[in-house]
Amino acid sequence: MSELTQVLRHLMPVDDANALVDASTGDDAAVYRIAPDRALVVTVDFFVPIADDPFDFGRIAAANALSDLYAMGARPLFALNLVAFPRKLLGEGLLEEILRGGGEACREAGIPVLGGHSIDDPEPKFGLVAVGEAHPDRLMTNSGARPGDVLVLTKPLGTGVVATAVKAGQASDDVERRAVSVMATLNRAAAEAAQACGVRAGTDVTGFGLLGHLRNLLRASGAAATLRWAGVPFLEGAQELGLAGHVPGGTTRNLADTAEDVTWHPDVPTAVRLLMADAQTSGGLLLCVAPERAGDLVARLEGRAPGAAVIGEVVQGRAGSIAVR
Repeated sequence: MSELTQVLRHLMPVDDANALVDASTGDDAAVYRIAPDRALVVTVDFFVPIADDPFDFGRIAAANALSDLYAMGARPLFALNLVAFPRKLLGEGLLEEILRGGGEACREAGIPVLGGHSIDDPEPKFGLVAVGEAHPDRLMTNSGARPGDVLVLTKPLGTGVVATAVKAGQASDDVERRAVSVMATLNRAAAEAAQACGVRAGTDVTGFGLLGHLRNLLRASGAAATLRWAGVPFLEGAQELGLAGHVPGGTTRNLADTAEDVTWHPDVPTAVRLLMADAQTSGGLLLCVAPERAGDLVARLEGRAPGAAVIGEVVQGRAGSIAVR
């Protein structure tokens, strides 16, 4: 994350009153107001295969891109495919399955895929440009958290570790199926529950891990947080696979990058520390909800989000600092 921050600091500042959210706050999508009560929310995301099955890869990549809209409180409108694929493999039927999987995720989200762009590339990549809309006054952003807010996570952690173990042939079929199911689950229901409970601050948990994305949110909000590790949900088998050494490079970098901002209780296990920094793909939403609405939010998420849990709270303190108890 630190290397990317150094690159992004060279971007020209945005001088447009209708640009409500840009890259400066580290939010999940750009937001541009087109009317007093309407704003476009736009994002782009793509990556290399995260699952062996091409259909599953397509579903996961599309769900991951759409998650940026849900994390902002937006309603998706349509999507465009982004494809990088080796020309010599076009006759194998793999790309058709990837696109079918992406289309299935978009169908579940209730939106059409209106086109896209492709290039010849020796390493396959797939994702979406996703376009949505939201009311400017009902956005969920990184800067909206306040001390006292309760932190709710809507999916278990560990997809990075599990995916690494799958590539090494060391994850069981059951562990792999569970991870694929979690990654392919849209954050639509979680976003709807958050909107119903008046949530105004949140993010999705992806490549920077829980700690990295939470730190971004806290810095933008000028606040700190306390996490209770025993309440954090993890994928079945992820702790054991992490301890066995199946740790992606992104997870290791995340743990090192957040070291100066995170204080750990000495009893927090090594595996838990790894997973709280684990680089996720299509992870859940991390929501900051007013304490009086936290019970309502958790109740609305029950049965609609795979592993929703209260994991901590926003507190006063040095902006971006996190204490894990």
